[in-house]
Amino acid sequence: MITIYHNPRCTKSREGLCEIENLNQPFKIRKYLDEPFTKVELEEVIKKLNIHPIELVRTKESIWIDNYKGKELSDLGIIQAMLENPKLIERPIIVNGNNAVIGRPIENINKII
Repeated sequence: MITIYHNPRCTKSREGLCEIENLNQPFKIRKYLDEPFTKVELEEVIKKLNIHPIELVRTKESIWIDNYKGKELSDLGIIQAMLENPKLIERPIIVNGNNAVIGRPIENINKII
């Protein structure tokens, strides 16, 4: 089952959802601002993305700039920052089984479908 971690207020996330809808495959939507990640879920998604936690952070968000930029944070500290501030998480994230991509650019989605 394909899962899209979605923020409906984000243009790129809406574009990603449209791409998923056009595939005519079953999927589920997880609005992660309304239903936040647990620590285990976020760690699993990062592992499936095969990236370092910092690569999932929206470093241009004011929350990041005001509270975390320039600080030396461990991977666990970065994960904790995303858990406390879900707006910091890049979107959309598409998970298909053991694979995941950040749907920016939108063409990334086709890599795991």
